[in-house]
Amino acid sequence: MTKVHVVLRKEDIDEMALADRKVAVVFDVLLATSSITAVLSAGARSVIPVRNAEEAKEIAFRLPEGSYELVGEYEGRTIAGFHPPAPLFLQTVCPGKTVVLSTTNGTVGIRRSQAARAVYAASLLNSPAVSEHICRLHQEETIIVICSGSSGRFCLEDFYGAGYFVHCLIEQGINAAELSDSATAAWLFYRQYSDEGKAKEVLSASRVGRWMTAYGLEKEIDYINRHGALSAVPKLELGPFGPELRDMASTKATKEGVSP
Repeated sequence: MTKVHVVLRKEDIDEMALADRKVAVVFDVLLATSSITAVLSAGARSVIPVRNAEEAKEIAFRLPEGSYELVGEYEGRTIAGFHPPAPLFLQTVCPGKTVVLSTTNGTVGIRRSQAARAVYAASLLNSPAVSEHICRLHQEETIIVICSGSSGRFCLEDFYGAGYFVHCLIEQGINAAELSDSATAAWLFYRQYSDEGKAKEVLSASRVGRWMTAYGLEKEIDYINRHGALSAVPKLELGPFGPELRDMASTKATKEGVSP
């Protein structure tokens, strides 16, 4: 039976354990995995998650001119020459492009998870779609839900996102008895704040949420808080320039001859 565990910070990832038939699902609700979900839903070709700005620039140098957008922040500040990783804004500039994304936490968490059998990026926007995909295709593997955290610190919004994802897994038929204590704690926390009004309170009360509100980014929080609004399923696959996230929902629709 499928077991589910929640890791509270990217620094706690056990890469050797991930390599043993595990599926990793990475959360960085504010902002990286929400941005990844949004740009792929808006028609970006793919997202290349990198560890830092230098790696992003090296990859961009190898990409055809005009085919990509550099997006990134470090410790909350937009990297010079990059777009900010704000989902609402990015949807206007990224359709048809490869997005090279560098963030302090989310993209680092994704790259640290590479040893897993499969790696997905999830958010409040797409947890139902990702959970359905995983329950359909990974019925025997253990699911490791990874909260990226913030520079080694626990993040309230990632824990809430993990709880929502666990809830979606249970709705897909996962037995609650197969949850680890950390997965159960996240699920119980989510259930206390399950409607979007209460969820907004959680996101806004978090350290990053308070910072976003102070800088006039409340509309981004509102966008990110739309539970299950998007159907993108970002999965990490090996591309010509390294690991890149592609939308499995779009790929499936294309194969079936249906417009995504």
